[in-house]
Amino acid sequence: MNKNYQTAILIIIGLFFIFGFVTWINGALIPFMKTINELTEAQSYLVASASYISFVIMALPASFLIKKTGYKKSMSVGLIIMAVGALLFIPAANTRTYWLFLLGIFIQGTGMAILQTAANPYVTILGPIESGAKRIAIMGISNKIAGALGSLIFGSLLLSEIDSVVVKLSTVSDSEKTELLNIMAGNIIMPYIIMAIILFVLGILIRWSPLPNIDTVESSDKATENTNKTSIFQFPHLWLGVLALFVYVGAEVIAGDTIIAYGISLGISVTEAKFFTTFTLTAMIITYALGAILIPKYISQGLALKISAILGIIFTICIINTSGFTSILFVAALGIANALVWPAIWPLSLKGLGKFTKTASALLVMAIAGGAIIPPLYGRLVDSTKEDLITSGMNEANALAEASTNGYWILIPCYVIILYYATYGHKLGNKQS
Repeated sequence: MNKNYQTAILIIIGLFFIFGFVTWINGALIPFMKTINELTEAQSYLVASASYISFVIMALPASFLIKKTGYKKSMSVGLIIMAVGALLFIPAANTRTYWLFLLGIFIQGTGMAILQTAANPYVTILGPIESGAKRIAIMGISNKIAGALGSLIFGSLLLSEIDSVVVKLSTVSDSEKTELLNIMAGNIIMPYIIMAIILFVLGILIRWSPLPNIDTVESSDKATENTNKTSIFQFPHLWLGVLALFVYVGAEVIAGDTIIAYGISLGISVTEAKFFTTFTLTAMIITYALGAILIPKYISQGLALKISAILGIIFTICIINTSGFTSILFVAALGIANALVWPAIWPLSLKGLGKFTKTASALLVMAIAGGAIIPPLYGRLVDSTKEDLITSGMNEANALAEASTNGYWILIPCYVIILYYATYGHKLGNKQS
């Protein structure tokens, strides 16, 4: 392994660590924002929407930025933009203004869109396309370890006193309630100041790092490059990959970001529930490690994707048909089903793209918008089902628990689409399967 390759791998591992840390703290932010801003279930999931919708808006501009400035400068810009988004949490917390929080999250998502558009194709074409899933699985280990750390740290910082605050809110006067919520909101300021400083420093450092440039036309996928193709629309396997990635990201966000709120809805204390995201991430880390060992030597990327989709369908059915902590464990088990989906879809979608790789990568990054659209649909489903159950005579606590459990059926069509792509979709228009 040459020195440039080692350097590139280490730097990209670091970037995936940052993705994971910033993305997976949403699991703690959702119940935190719901409390300090007094939101409904659907409104609280706009935290995820604000983060992921930025990928739709910024992915194509990010691809143009990468073409103009190269991978390294683009990654530096992305990190600095993320630092700016983190700083916006200071006025948002001081005024307890929800739209300012969402704007800060959106700006951080913009920075991540640039990083993702650069980093995912970079690691995919850094070696043979057949082992792309293996390299992305290694990146996923870093990503989810960071996510577990972020979830634990922010869960402890933001949710440790939320149970007692919620109890007090129902008994105090309006002025005391405002004071309590303001104090609680202030807990978020210092963590985000530290985050902003780290991101800014990393942005400067990566600008001057020895990260080697890679030309996608001269990549290891050259042998399968479709030189006779004239348009990105001539690759049906890519567009189906975008759809599969769209529903996958929605499913992954639901599995990771709803599990804390789901536990609370089932009557489990926040003190215990704040650790639940870590269960999902641990399941993903273990599966990533297996993927790094098994792909492509023992199983193909396509087979790994099929197994993942089938497990997703099975675990979702188990969530809906069980209750209590058992149901929560099946939500966490979705981490097993989800882990290898992202690593497998990227190389399967980019196979044979050649000179279209940068544009195709931007389209795949735009598919991350599934995380902005599908989780709020889950929230709306929970809200509407809960209201119907309350109207039928069920008490509010039981109605929320049942509605939250039944809401997970939204995942089944997502995994069915992924299964289709794994079985047939990635072969359409691409003889190299």
